[in-house]
Amino acid sequence: MDRHLPFAGLHNFRDLGGYPTTDGRRVRPGRLYRSDSLGKLAPGTPDWDRFLALGIGTVIDLRHPWEIDARGRVPEHPSFAYHHLSIEHRPYHQAALPPGTDPGPYLAERFMEVAEDGTEEIGRALELITESARSRTPLVFHCASGKDRTGELAALVLGLLGVDEPTIVEDFSLTELATPALLAEWSARNDGRTPAWPAFGRAPASVMRLFLTALKARYGSIEGYVEQALAMNATELAATLRAHLLDDAPATRPPLTYRRATDADAPALVRLRDTAALWQLARGIEQWKPGEKDEAHFRTRVAEGEVWLAYAGGHLTGACELWWTDPAAWGPRPPDAGYIHRLMTVPHTTPPGTGRALLAHAESRIRAASRPYARLDCLSANPRLRAYYEQAGYTVVGEQPAKTNGTGSPYAVTLLEKRLG
Repeated sequence: MDRHLPFAGLHNFRDLGGYPTTDGRRVRPGRLYRSDSLGKLAPGTPDWDRFLALGIGTVIDLRHPWEIDARGRVPEHPSFAYHHLSIEHRPYHQAALPPGTDPGPYLAERFMEVAEDGTEEIGRALELITESARSRTPLVFHCASGKDRTGELAALVLGLLGVDEPTIVEDFSLTELATPALLAEWSARNDGRTPAWPAFGRAPASVMRLFLTALKARYGSIEGYVEQALAMNATELAATLRAHLLDDAPATRPPLTYRRATDADAPALVRLRDTAALWQLARGIEQWKPGEKDEAHFRTRVAEGEVWLAYAGGHLTGACELWWTDPAAWGPRPPDAGYIHRLMTVPHTTPPGTGRALLAHAESRIRAASRPYARLDCLSANPRLRAYYEQAGYTVVGEQPAKTNGTGSPYAVTLLEKRLG
């Protein structure tokens, strides 16, 4: 599931559905959306038709009045009610911030200002979300980029629904996938200029992590904030939201199918890897970073080896690369193995066991090539991933202390191997 819904003019329109909760349920898809400015929609366009087709009954606009005057609001339509709730009372100009400003502490402090200045508007937004949940009609809330004000409200709602903190952090950081388009849009509005602040449009995990830490330090929890700052009954609010916006996890899942990737799949593979990287970073795992592998990388892997895509119910759920040589990690070797790389799955909505199934599929391809070994490597500093592969039948056979991939500094990897029966 790609949370970003495809619009030509909206770059950060996302479904909050599918996130798991700590009690084993999940947020119901198609009921709660977050977005960048809906003022970019125009009647008579495919974007407008797609928006209306979502059946949204409530739109919450979190921007300042002057932003609406300058950029417009969502066009009126009888199918939804529009509510303007400007939650930020102390505006600031992010694009003009000094280049050395650390986005984590700076934006987390601004988020706390919003949490304490905008209590009336935030409380009303939560009431509207609750009313929408009760009536079973979809709702969308948005600001300008769909990042900070939108991200803060999303964090509060997800927390009340029982979504854990790493996933809330991850949801915030998913704006990183839209950052290039948001920056291009800003530049086009500003005579081709580049923002003075390099972090403009970025959504590093540290921002949300620091904000939630500060909120908990002051109020104890998101529920404590709702009780103390908003003067609302957090227990009743959370119970109502959970009753109407959560589903039980599916009892059955569609079977996985596999397809060999082509050049045309390169954009989807980049997005899948970047999404997986953001999932890792939100959990403190320093394995991948967004933007490290571009479309050219995946086209090369398609040409020189094999790249496999896994689908469930017609939706992309994962992928992996299969190489036939890997001298950077393993040195010169006879043709006795296949080398598995970039095993990745779509976070949260992928059927359990998809990663293991992709491994098995890659192993079947290696057997078909009459090679007796499957080999792979992982960062030596990632014991969690090493344990995952060991549980899949792989054995540690060595270390490569200075692997290079042609970019960046050398790094240490653990080498693992599996004899294929």
